[in-house]
Amino acid sequence: MSIWHLKFLDTLSKKMVFGFILIIALGTLLLSLPVATRGGQGTPLIDILFTAASATCITGLTVVNTAAHWSVFGQLVILGMAEVGALGYMTFAVLLFNLIRRHRHMGLSTQLMVKESLNLENLSDTKSVMKYVVQLSAIFQLGGVALLAVDFIPRFGWRRGLYVSVYHSVMSFCNAGFDVFGNSLMAFRDDTYVILVTIVLIVGGGLGFLVWRDVLLYHERHRLSLNSKLTLVTTGSLFVVGFLALLVTEGNLACIPGNPTWINRVVNTLFLSVTPRTAGIVTLPTSSLHAGSIFLMMILMFVGGTPGSTAGGIKTTTFGVLMLQSIAQIRGKDDVEFSHRRFSQANISRALLLVFLASIVITVATLILTQTEKIPQGYGLEYIVFEVLSAFGTVGLSLGLTPHLSVIGKLIIILLMFIGRVGIFTSLYSLSKRQTKVSRIRYPEENVLIG
Repeated sequence: MSIWHLKFLDTLSKKMVFGFILIIALGTLLLSLPVATRGGQGTPLIDILFTAASATCITGLTVVNTAAHWSVFGQLVILGMAEVGALGYMTFAVLLFNLIRRHRHMGLSTQLMVKESLNLENLSDTKSVMKYVVQLSAIFQLGGVALLAVDFIPRFGWRRGLYVSVYHSVMSFCNAGFDVFGNSLMAFRDDTYVILVTIVLIVGGGLGFLVWRDVLLYHERHRLSLNSKLTLVTTGSLFVVGFLALLVTEGNLACIPGNPTWINRVVNTLFLSVTPRTAGIVTLPTSSLHAGSIFLMMILMFVGGTPGSTAGGIKTTTFGVLMLQSIAQIRGKDDVEFSHRRFSQANISRALLLVFLASIVITVATLILTQTEKIPQGYGLEYIVFEVLSAFGTVGLSLGLTPHLSVIGKLIIILLMFIGRVGIFTSLYSLSKRQTKVSRIRYPEENVLIG
């Protein structure tokens, strides 16, 4: 990577970070208006900031109940921030620019910003991917509204039914986790249809726009990129393994009250394996799950979704590359191969660095929260670790800590949500002021004992 490219990447990263901070600040301002809450009740500034950050970072962790505390105006502000945060503020900035200027020209700096915002490899992809981002988002979300309206309108009436259909469709696709029901989808755990539609929306948003573009253009190209193949294999594997493991740890969800059908149990278990992939929507209280299920969900939250999607975490491709690297090392192979291709050493090193930095961030945040937050009786360290992983993975699940966070705890979680959404590398680039140096000296190579 050239010195010019590193310096330009530093500038782009700072602009991206500033853009997300600006959205959070604007959302905080709008949510602080009296019209944003029911009855004009006041909301502490730290809670407003927390909500704005959670919405913009498409997390869904809440310190106040969205349905009970915020008015329709406040809920729509949260909806707007989640939409912008999910698709990337650069997407909306470029669209607005084109509407105002009435032309399709996109400058080099703008294309580079979009490229970094959407995690693209090639600059030439920016315009075509922008089109797919907008079109796919519209298709999924409008389709979700139509499908959910079939169930919600007869249940709630036209006005309320259409409103909750729109809200739930957007939040599910954006993997944001906010809801206007007051208890997520717990009241719908017996409604297999709503759960299945929600699963499709969550997977659609978390799979990634680049992968969807490859899949939709397969009939023309007759091939998938290496990134798409790795994403689909890793995502499918995690879904299957997560689903089967949860069937074991939860005894096929024997904790569901009443006498649900076996189909409903299977669908709820499938949903439980999908929601930790940064969706944050639940049909069962997370605190009611067994220890094995909670541990499994922590792993899924850490992995997260796909690069260039609405999901967080270290991403499926990072996890896939490291798994293949481990398999290659165990088999005594120097090259890490997949689908008749070989990963570069730089690619592997970047994946290792990402996991290492993520581990450091999670460890430090956990250590701080163990000193600032009170763990209730009956819980252990998982009470805090679960919250930290949920915030970093922009998931939105909690064992109950979120509403009881201290001011310091809320600030730590806000920072974790921000890093999880913007990305560790982008955050580091934006904070870095170092000058890039090219070393002309290479020292002799020597090994140390490992393991």
